Amino acid sequence: MKRDKIFYWVATSLVALSGMMACIMYFVSPFMAKEFKHLGFPDYFRIELGVAQLLGAFALILPMVSNRIKEWAYAGFAITFVSAITAHITVEGILATIAPLISLFLLFMSYFCFYKLNKYNRIDRD
Repeated sequence: MKRDKIFYWVATSLVALSGMMACIMYFVSPFMAKEFKHLGFPDYFRIELGVAQLLGAFALILPMVSNRIKEWAYAGFAITFVSAITAHITVEGILATIAPLISLFLLFMSYFCFYKLNKYNRIDRD
């Protein structure tokens, strides 16, 4: 049980940190704006995705957020990472997918630990 909590917090913290860093980079980095354009996305999507990732990161980390909202955040991150993998494979090739693949792996690890901990504890704040 203690091992599951450690895995959960490490993976969840890394996913949330990734989301927060992506948000900052989406807003301030001219390189990221060019990269979104290179991948074929409109500029407003970069802002929209940055806000969504910031909200998702807070939803995963903050303990007062209900489990139902956390599950929606997990789903949103999964869609984002799978979409990033698809976009990078289509435009740049498979080697460009390493970062989103690692993020997706950490997200799955976090979710499975989240599910396991809540299954055993039966703590649901809905």
